[in-house]
Amino acid sequence: MVDPRTQQIGRRAVLAGALASSSALAFTGIGASPATAAPGRRPAGLRGRGVHYDTGFFLAGVEASSHEPFDPKLVEREMRVIRQDLHCNAVRLFGSDRHRLDVAAGLAARAGLEVWYSPFTNDLDQDEMLAFLTEAAKTCERLRRRGHRVVLTTGAEIAFTMKGFIPGDTFLERVAFLTSGDPRRGQVFAQMPGKINAFLARAVAAVRAHFHGPVSYASLSFEGVDWTPFDYAGFDYYPNMVDGEFPANTRQQVLDLAKHGKPVVITEFGCTSYDGASANAGKGTDAIEWDPVTNVGVRLNGDYVRDEQEQADYLLEALGIFDESGVVDSAFICTFVSRNAPTRSDPRLDVDMASFGLVSPLESGRGYRNLPWQPKAAYHAVSRYYAGRGRH
Repeated sequence: MVDPRTQQIGRRAVLAGALASSSALAFTGIGASPATAAPGRRPAGLRGRGVHYDTGFFLAGVEASSHEPFDPKLVEREMRVIRQDLHCNAVRLFGSDRHRLDVAAGLAARAGLEVWYSPFTNDLDQDEMLAFLTEAAKTCERLRRRGHRVVLTTGAEIAFTMKGFIPGDTFLERVAFLTSGDPRRGQVFAQMPGKINAFLARAVAAVRAHFHGPVSYASLSFEGVDWTPFDYAGFDYYPNMVDGEFPANTRQQVLDLAKHGKPVVITEFGCTSYDGASANAGKGTDAIEWDPVTNVGVRLNGDYVRDEQEQADYLLEALGIFDESGVVDSAFICTFVSRNAPTRSDPRLDVDMASFGLVSPLESGRGYRNLPWQPKAAYHAVSRYYAGRGRH
């Protein structure tokens, strides 16, 4: 029985669990947008070698975000590590607080990273989201005019994170709608692409009025995004391995992402670091029970065995597929650090092994370069991979 003081409130855990519960949906990341042009092939090799950086995701009723405390001095140091040690040339900044995003964007640009400014808001309606994006566009334009490379995404996974596309006033209520067996689900999902594309058209127009750089969006598999108004087509994509290998059709799935003719970006992919996690890549954090007040992982919900090499192998295999595809422009590993999932000596409390982080946050003390975390095997593997393919 789950302790009533805890609940699963990790954003990826809740979302992946909800999607898995619905037989009508497959969380593969393959979009349903209409083909508008032949797939655009480009020279093999990722232009953007990226990683996520969480500036803090807030859930309704939870005081703390997924990144507490937010310390700009620490963010500045970590941006330098991402550029110089992890050998990324791009970072996707996501979170719910615009001030934090603004601060992180400036620090990432100063470190020499291409900035993907990615609002990941929660429970906003359309007018509120448009206001958020308009101000974000002004920040991005200021950075662009200073000579920095910036891409603005008009949100992420808005079917769940915004009001109006799925019944429910809060994120958790919208997720619960999927698990309820509500007979309205079929109609809701049939109408969703039209509603989402109508909003995204407004969003693109709003940001282009202030920002003159490239625009994208981070989509879920069933949202049916029309990529016509965008510069990049973004997909959150978590393919599963079978017996330690990706199925043969994974490469074709990646090619299919380019059917609309726009450059493809894998806006989110990753795996956690326990034995067997690669077989359910997007659901790894389902293993964590979270404190509903602090939003920190309390314990694991079963017996798991840490396997950092499995996470490393997953990421290297996926990067190889993206690299060789000739259609993927950039890819962003989820995530640099899961600040609210610390590593602990007791295996049942070691929630870090069920996080997507490339590094393990420490509950106390200092580790790598006097920072509050230690690199995992995946960190070193990705660093070597990105360093070997760096061209700028």
